[in-house]
Amino acid sequence: MGDQRRLFDDLLEAYLQNVAAPVAVRERARLDAAGRGRIHFAWAGSITPGDEMYYRVHGPTLLIEFDNTVDDATHIHTLWRDAAGDFGRDLLREHHMAAHAAEPAKE
Repeated sequence: MGDQRRLFDDLLEAYLQNVAAPVAVRERARLDAAGRGRIHFAWAGSITPGDEMYYRVHGPTLLIEFDNTVDDATHIHTLWRDAAGDFGRDLLREHHMAAHAAEPAKE
């Protein structure tokens, strides 16, 4: 396994460690069944610490977004969406519009 794959698995594990253990077990099983090789990572923005950035992890069973584009990159949002259960709502955009009264970052 390459270094990038290990880092990516560590990132997924960081999200899984933030949910209740039974949920983490279920989600790991769903990720494995769908095929971890079918999960993709995308980055937008700077790679300089303190600058605005955004990433997304997208696969058959999930969408994870990490958004640090508000208030000069001092206000982070992150979310995990279930591809089978939220019917395509853009929760991050809804939050930006309601809580920050500003147009969210462009994709």
